[in-house]
Amino acid sequence: MSIFHLAYPIKDKETTRDFYGQLLGCIQGRETDTWIDFDFFGHQLSFHVCPEAFTHKAPTNTVDGKDVPVRHFGAVLPWDDWHALKARLTAADTSFIIEPYIRFKGETGEQATMFFLDPSGNALEFKSFKDPSQVFAV
Repeated sequence: MSIFHLAYPIKDKETTRDFYGQLLGCIQGRETDTWIDFDFFGHQLSFHVCPEAFTHKAPTNTVDGKDVPVRHFGAVLPWDDWHALKARLTAADTSFIIEPYIRFKGETGEQATMFFLDPSGNALEFKSFKDPSQVFAV
């Protein structure tokens, strides 16, 4: 599998370092005064300090009756890892945009999902499929 590279804006590096490094357990990579990299579940995630990127309210789309942030990223985790992350986030009093739940229950693509914001306001979604063959099912 090829890894992807994703770059996103942040307000500052220190809160980003704590959130991704401590709470999510991502290993930090290179950094300069204006950007910082993380190993995000096997992929390269680069954050660039750009506070002016956060001047507008982010748009949403309705999915399964919930307002999902249009601009978001995350990871598809193994079932047990998703539940462990959910427990860690709950213990850390994370404020969820969309509380952890099972989406599309009993349908094609049934999945566990949760949405929350990083300290800069970037939306993250973590999901999991009991049946990984359902990730791209139509």
